[in-house]
Amino acid sequence: MDIKIFIILSVLFISQCFAEDLNLLIHGPGLQPDKVVLPARYFYVQFPDKIPDETLSIRTLNVSFRGASKEQRPCHIWHQVLYTNDNSAIVRYRLYETCYDLVISVKFNSNHVSGSPFFFKGPILHEDCNCPEKDITRWLADYGCREVHKKIVSDLSKFTNVNFEKFHEKAVKRFNNSLSSSVCHYVIKSNKIYRSCYGQHIGFKVFMDGILLSLTRKVVFPDFEIFTNLGDWPLMQKDNKNNFPMFSWCGSHDTVDIVMPTYDITDSSLENMGRVSLDMLSVQGNIEKNWDKKVNMAFWRGRDASLERLKLIEISRKFPDLINASLTNFFFFRDKEDKYGPKVEHVSFFKFFDYKYQLNLDGTVAAYRFPYLLAGDSVVFKQDSKYYEHFYDDLQPWKHYIPVKSNLENLIERLKWALENDGKAKEIAEVGQMYARNNLLPRDIFCYHAHLFNEWSKKLESPVTVRNGMEYIPQKSTKGCVCEQSKKDEL
Repeated sequence: MDIKIFIILSVLFISQCFAEDLNLLIHGPGLQPDKVVLPARYFYVQFPDKIPDETLSIRTLNVSFRGASKEQRPCHIWHQVLYTNDNSAIVRYRLYETCYDLVISVKFNSNHVSGSPFFFKGPILHEDCNCPEKDITRWLADYGCREVHKKIVSDLSKFTNVNFEKFHEKAVKRFNNSLSSSVCHYVIKSNKIYRSCYGQHIGFKVFMDGILLSLTRKVVFPDFEIFTNLGDWPLMQKDNKNNFPMFSWCGSHDTVDIVMPTYDITDSSLENMGRVSLDMLSVQGNIEKNWDKKVNMAFWRGRDASLERLKLIEISRKFPDLINASLTNFFFFRDKEDKYGPKVEHVSFFKFFDYKYQLNLDGTVAAYRFPYLLAGDSVVFKQDSKYYEHFYDDLQPWKHYIPVKSNLENLIERLKWALENDGKAKEIAEVGQMYARNNLLPRDIFCYHAHLFNEWSKKLESPVTVRNGMEYIPQKSTKGCVCEQSKKDEL
């Protein structure tokens, strides 16, 4: 036998045996497309820590989708395979129409693995289908939503027997002509959405509209109403007798706002594989360097949204071998550009992770990039702060991140510690990343909102009514959506 043919046949034989014996873990909501409807569905393919034969590569993973539209033509599905630096791959896909007889195939070296192919008769709904599950308890279970988050319990414990009639007029009067704050009052009645907004700058209402529209397409909520803050700063100061329940994207130790996932991570979940380029999945799949090849320095880019960010520039100039930091825009301190500039061009967020150490510094409030920094595979140095996002209470310093004093006086000391304790720093990075994967992906963001609104509805004592002048926010019309409940009703 020709030696070249022998080598090729041997490699193919080894590859086939290895693929059959390889214990791959495939998991994620994207493997339940008949139950879990997301803008972009996703699942993980986890390989062993070390693939034993160098002729084999995780990047020989082959994933395909096949399905039929209602008219029996191939349904429109776009998918991506994102490879991470820890021998895993993220498969995400977006349906642009309802599909029937969907088949998901996952092959390694041309061999099906771990239960592949996966069959789903259908209909498999796409994101825009308005087919809500009537039983919210069942929906939460189908989506794999865990128990109500402790932060929701804590935030809502401050309120009992909420009566909107007692504070609605006061709230409207406070914000109607406000120049500094803007809020919207939302009513969800019979699973339909209505709103009134107050204040000068109400453009961010699109983010609340988006998550409410998406959720009410998926599940029927009990009637409820909320006031939502469209700005970054929480509004309800502690011990203020004129407080009323306010839902905000950021909380602080000085306020009692009810905290939701930020508009940033919510929008990236809604627009996954859509108009956003940065999301919790793309971060993991666009990191080019593994830990040992990263630069042993801290990296930071951002605008001049706090004095501490200016101080960081000063520190970086004293320790250029430890910190690469520059400002990309001057807005708050334009008069100081000569001292702290010049401003530099933006750097792709994915390139941040060419460096081992990431800095998370407050801007006007909590820096909303924190989830994405955790999702990467560099270790995060987090500034102590009174501001927080919905998940901060889950995190522990020295376990998920390395803490730094709010005035940054111990930043250099902590960076030197990381340099001298590389293994421990890497372990903190890995634990932080695992937390992000298990708690901050799109399904988790949908679950948090659903639990929050469902639990809030139980607090309301006054009847939920659509008030005069409220604008109805309709679902956009879609074709080709066949709701299973509709079929049952017809039968």
